[in-house]
Amino acid sequence: MKNALTLALLASALSAPALAQNDAAYGGPKNVPEFQPAFENQTRAPILQSDVALQVENVAQGLSNPWGIAVLPDGGYLVTEREGRLRLITPEGELVKAPIEGVPAVHNVRQGGLLDVALAEDFSESRVIFVTYSKPMEGNKSVTAAARAVLSEDMTSLTEVQDIFVQNPPSPTPMHYGSRIIPHNGYAYITTGEHSSQQERVFAQDLDKTYGKIIRVTLDGKAPEDNPFFGQKDAIDTIYALGVRNVQGAALRPDSDEIWLLSHGPKGGDELNKLEAGANYGWPVVSYGETYGGRPIGSGGPRAQGFVEPRYYWDPVIAPGGFAFKTGEELSNWNGNIIASSLNPGGIVRLTMDGDNVTGEERLLPELGRVRDIEIDKDGSILALTDSGNGRVVRITAQD
Repeated sequence: MKNALTLALLASALSAPALAQNDAAYGGPKNVPEFQPAFENQTRAPILQSDVALQVENVAQGLSNPWGIAVLPDGGYLVTEREGRLRLITPEGELVKAPIEGVPAVHNVRQGGLLDVALAEDFSESRVIFVTYSKPMEGNKSVTAAARAVLSEDMTSLTEVQDIFVQNPPSPTPMHYGSRIIPHNGYAYITTGEHSSQQERVFAQDLDKTYGKIIRVTLDGKAPEDNPFFGQKDAIDTIYALGVRNVQGAALRPDSDEIWLLSHGPKGGDELNKLEAGANYGWPVVSYGETYGGRPIGSGGPRAQGFVEPRYYWDPVIAPGGFAFKTGEELSNWNGNIIASSLNPGGIVRLTMDGDNVTGEERLLPELGRVRDIEIDKDGSILALTDSGNGRVVRITAQD
């Protein structure tokens, strides 16, 4: 199964010189060139280059639109397929034919389906995992939902399946589910979307609805009393932050309690944000993008008082899915960098960081096409999921 392809690339390093900052380096001209960043390197940070040869090899293939991946303690992997299957890949790279049983029923329409998967921090003892999915509701409607379950010792079934979050209200639009989940320190952080339609996207600003929000619950689904809107009249207690469009990326920064977010913008305006309790990220009042038809979003401006600025944004978009902070021995010069997936134009994007500020950007492996998720394996190698009807898990390492 391990069909290695060596790709000699210009892969970046912090010490490398910046390339010329031209439109082509960033995927084309800006959609909204009149919008200027609020601070240096908030967008179009210097493009970097160095001499690192990367090797890409298949770990497994034959997956149907894989969406999320989690690394198991034994070296195997759990992978979701959007159609509603949870698959096991063994440490040897074998894709087990029979899907894991007991997965909740999903609304497999357009962007809906079985989405993210994550292990509890005490998985080795508890066997608890978390999945997110589009939950079917009455009237052909659906919502973003998150469930916890216990994975059997033989890796064949889920038991004790329990929803810990169900979005409200149900939506007729099977789009923009968000749906990453981060279990951390006894809480689960769940990203949602605002279901895309012009009528629904305004709900991202409403505290009595969980569209366009970051949710924080205990691991059994209760609202922590220190959530920023807990007990507030007409507010849902589980809301932790608001004003996001469609957050399909979330990652815990190593050696910290910081959770970072990657959100799809419209035409321009993909955002990297640092999660803050009670923060309002502005959608759909402000945006660094415009509508797909070229019209202004909301107020027509990129920022306004009371809204938190993104730490970085893209125009034109990279259409980000999942991402991870790099750790481990493999490609250790990249440790601390953000490794993000790109659905359009595809491949992966690497961001160098100085504290909370982006200092450089690199586009890598466009040959991979649509990449939906990124995970870092135990040895530091980068795992990427390609989103297609014949999707793959690939491993990215430095060439020997």
